[in-house]
Amino acid sequence: MKRRPLTARGWGCLLIGILLSVAANVIGARPLLYLGVLLILLPLISMLFAHLPRRRGQVTRVISTDLLAVGETSGVSVRFDLYAPGIPHGTWHDTLPDAVLGDASGPYPSESSLLRYQLEGVRRGISTLGPLRLRTVDAFGLAQREQEFGETRTITIVPQVLTLAPLPTRVGAAGGTAQTRSSRLGQGADNLIPRPYTSGDSRRRIHWRATAHRGDLMVRQEEEEASPDAVVVLDRAASRWARPGAGPDPAFEAAVTLCASAALRFVQDGYSVDVVDSAGGLLGALRGHEDDRDGLMVALATVAPRGEPRDLRAVVGGTPPGPLVMITGYIDEADATHLSTAGAAAPMLFAAGADPAALGAAAAHGWNTAPLTSVDALAEAWSDALPQAERHHV
Repeated sequence: MKRRPLTARGWGCLLIGILLSVAANVIGARPLLYLGVLLILLPLISMLFAHLPRRRGQVTRVISTDLLAVGETSGVSVRFDLYAPGIPHGTWHDTLPDAVLGDASGPYPSESSLLRYQLEGVRRGISTLGPLRLRTVDAFGLAQREQEFGETRTITIVPQVLTLAPLPTRVGAAGGTAQTRSSRLGQGADNLIPRPYTSGDSRRRIHWRATAHRGDLMVRQEEEEASPDAVVVLDRAASRWARPGAGPDPAFEAAVTLCASAALRFVQDGYSVDVVDSAGGLLGALRGHEDDRDGLMVALATVAPRGEPRDLRAVVGGTPPGPLVMITGYIDEADATHLSTAGAAAPMLFAAGADPAALGAAAAHGWNTAPLTSVDALAEAWSDALPQAERHHV
């Protein structure tokens, strides 16, 4: 909002001056007229002193975190190089989007050009900080001037990541991708198992202890451990979620938070993770690199309900995964009956606003189910849907 050129004090001074001038003419009091004219001229002169100086400035913002998560606090340092005659008297204010909260204002410093404030993420998405506004007043506090300086700065608010309980056991082997693969790699591997000697094997690879134990010539064979695969599916079909309104859908926000939290939970447990949407689009592939995590979080920062779902078996692919997490919105009993586990070793289904019979029908088809309510209840829902350890003994 554009500020008026005079402060409340300035408007009051001008109004009193006009009233005194009128009263002086009515009663014929010349000293009163002089005072009235002075009170009229004073705010006008103050406006000249406030608005005439030419000012230009350069703004550089540094945010302590590249990606700000919902509920996370980050520090912002703003270097404001102002080129103007003298040091202005007034306040600064950095323009903040609705996606963050913070007190980005204060008196303009007289000794330093570095401004600092704290931000808290409240809504995921990509927003902009700035421009920086400087409000200055004259020495009498009668006139004011507000100017904008610098460019805006993009800030990405990513979903909150919750700490979730690990699966009771590693279940990837049941999906066909966690079993160890044997290959002849050469010496120096960490996992070594003996096998019978065959023609062409180097004698340097003879496993003498196993040879002595078995009585036959044995050689070392390196064992290559395959990273088990996990799949997290975010069902963002428009028919599953409430229509977009004035604000974000709390259920969908909880779904996105669970999607990010589940994927990073599996990474901590040693899985390779693919995060896809219900149409088969890849949102992120986590292979243990920090860049993979950032890429997923940026993708989830802007994800929204859209499109129609596909059959889950087509989304997952031909190879059954180990852990499979399906996060969806409203489903009825018929939807749940046709929801395949795709042969996953540990299928977990979370549904927001599901029909009461839907979760029961899904459980009858092999899913470990839990309702999806709010972000605060996600950790409890995750624990409720964890497969029982005895199901994964091979």
